[in-house]
Amino acid sequence: MKFMESISVFDMLSIGVGPSSSHTLGPWRAALRWVEELKDDNKFDEVVSLTVDLYGSLSLTGKGHATDIAVMLGLMGFDPVTFPIENINKEIDFITSENKLKLNNELEVPFIPNENIIFNRKFLEFHPNGMTFNANFKDGSKESTSFYSIGGGFTVKEERKQEKAKMEKFAQFPFPIQNGAELAAYCKSENKSISEIVLENEKSLRSETEITNGLKEIWDVMLDSMYVGAHTEGILPGGLNVTRRAFEMNKNLIGDTSYTNAEEWIDAIRNTEVKFRQILKWVSCFALAVNEVNASLGRVVTAPTNGSAGVIPAVMMYYMVIENHDANFEDVQKYLLTAGEIGSLFKKGATISAALGGCQAEIGVSSSMAAGALCELMGGTPDQCLMASEIAMEHHLGLTCDPIAGLVQIPCIERNAMGAIKAINACEMALNSDPAKAKVPLDKVIATMWETAKDMTSKYKETSEGGLAVQVNVSDC
Repeated sequence: MKFMESISVFDMLSIGVGPSSSHTLGPWRAALRWVEELKDDNKFDEVVSLTVDLYGSLSLTGKGHATDIAVMLGLMGFDPVTFPIENINKEIDFITSENKLKLNNELEVPFIPNENIIFNRKFLEFHPNGMTFNANFKDGSKESTSFYSIGGGFTVKEERKQEKAKMEKFAQFPFPIQNGAELAAYCKSENKSISEIVLENEKSLRSETEITNGLKEIWDVMLDSMYVGAHTEGILPGGLNVTRRAFEMNKNLIGDTSYTNAEEWIDAIRNTEVKFRQILKWVSCFALAVNEVNASLGRVVTAPTNGSAGVIPAVMMYYMVIENHDANFEDVQKYLLTAGEIGSLFKKGATISAALGGCQAEIGVSSSMAAGALCELMGGTPDQCLMASEIAMEHHLGLTCDPIAGLVQIPCIERNAMGAIKAINACEMALNSDPAKAKVPLDKVIATMWETAKDMTSKYKETSEGGLAVQVNVSDC
């Protein structure tokens, strides 16, 4: 029997806290997992002290990505999906002032962040985002456990090799899919759209009610992050003194129209002038808003990562406020299901981690996901949807990850706006093309992206050791 990864849409689109899925959300989840393992092994109550070693990219850009903060919040047992983000500073201030940490919010251990969290520049063997949790026990024994944050909030104990992807131990979907060609074949043989095939797979894991409620929760967070970002002004944290731009963009575009919530905001936007320039500005506003929330440790949806969280919601909002004023949650559900499946193809065939593949693995993948999903909503065939995804990624190949000061701000925030615009353009080109005449299939561009990632020097893979990160100094900002 042929086994392959069965990645759910809820794996590709998950709720978390910014600014980075691999450097914030992943370490947070790894810390939670380590504490859980201590409890499972009946060692939790025996812990007297602990340290955490961060390696490679987690070390080089960890401060800018709040990796140390995320680790502490995870050690305290807080859930990144539900933890009130307004309480982050209070919890961290307690640790730094008292020099102690409540492990899982129940066992008090001595803890000095600058000493107990160690930033090591060296890279571990399996993945650039490595971390090791070390515990000292009452009987004098010690134990160390390593985890790897592989992008999109996913964590593993030992990063799988790409050539072994087909042997992942996941439950089989009724329509097991490893690549775009297999997805297209199922759509043709079953006479179904991409979202319909994905829905059948999801139904093997959970009920339709659970699927609908889960996707509704995801969309609610996406919409909230756009709304909050577009209505919050000021300077982003981190020291670069980056001014929030979504607030002024929204203010200038919406004019004197009044509204009190996100749903009324959507209706208000539908009544504004929508010439080409306004459309560009609105799409940019939506994308910038999400990633300004992300940059300030706000709650967003990894899509497929935090650094690229603005593209998919921005393109969906474009459809709702520009293309189809009658769009409803059924459209949102189709869009998210299709986007999630396309993202999974990149995770199986390449990577969604900037530390492995540069920004092509984040903004490039999110643009590809959005392009294919929008194409289905616009009436495209499954082949046209895959073509749209291919076009979007083709024009992100080689995109580097070189954040200034290790912060998910410059150039990351603007790249979400550019990725959203490219996704819309890719969709339109695919809708006006015959996929049978396409010269580059999606699977070939995924393979090319992975080869490009392997050829790319590490200084362009989220290490802040090349590109804009060294050409532009913090003092210049």
